[in-house]
Amino acid sequence: MTYKLFIGDRTFSSWSMRGWLMLEHFPIPHRTQMLGLYDGTLQQDLADLAPARTVPVLQTQDGHVVGDSLAIAETLVEAHPDLPLYPSDPAARVMARNLMAEMHSGFSALRGDCPMNLRNRWDGFQASDAVLADVARIEKLWALARNMRNGDGPWLFGDYSFVDAFYAPVAARIVTYGLPRNDAAQAYIDATLSDPIFRQWRAMGETKTYDPFPYASDLTDLGWPMERLNARPVEQGVAENDACPYSGDPVTHLMELDGRIFGFCNAFCRDKTVADPAAWPKFMALYQR
Repeated sequence: MTYKLFIGDRTFSSWSMRGWLMLEHFPIPHRTQMLGLYDGTLQQDLADLAPARTVPVLQTQDGHVVGDSLAIAETLVEAHPDLPLYPSDPAARVMARNLMAEMHSGFSALRGDCPMNLRNRWDGFQASDAVLADVARIEKLWALARNMRNGDGPWLFGDYSFVDAFYAPVAARIVTYGLPRNDAAQAYIDATLSDPIFRQWRAMGETKTYDPFPYASDLTDLGWPMERLNARPVEQGVAENDACPYSGDPVTHLMELDGRIFGFCNAFCRDKTVADPAAWPKFMALYQR
């Protein structure tokens, strides 16, 4: 049985990201469908998914519709008690739920002044006192979580859990707008931005174009802080591989990297790989062989 996750956008929809990270980080079978959040068709697309009014939306294996990220988290925890979706320690689980609930309902200044944007890193953004107070509160919550760590991982409670999915867009916002943070917060942000699953989400977002571009700014763009292999799409060449590394289907679209040509079964598979080749283990296995 497979869940179905409906999302709105990968570059700007922070709540969509939370829903996808929760499913993708654990062995929970799911399929993803894009709705028209920035194409003007969202409410039409949601017509058969009552009571949902926003994204993400989870359709369970029994056909039930769950239309809120926090409700999605609790639904999955109930359905998969064998998976470490929350920290194992009871006190840490309570703290994790506290952090997720505050994320769900709080930080209105950060949300309002700093929309999630995984394309840009703005130089010279002037944060309000309210935004700075939100960041200070976030740093305090992250410190509380670290004091209850279970394991040696880089995540809030040691091992990855749903609370990290909830705070991934927060880490991205802090980077996009250059908000001040302490060293401990920076270490957590670094872990989030280097997470292969996060990188895959961002890479898929780069395949979409916008006209006009939402949340444009007159500030200087410093570029997203990551190192990437310098790939580019090409129209001609002979691919080293006959089958797409993701689907196994025959190749139709080509990419060049380090003078080598690789093939993919469609433009999306190619373009998500061009955006961040190292984010995709199946491609890297082909590249490194």
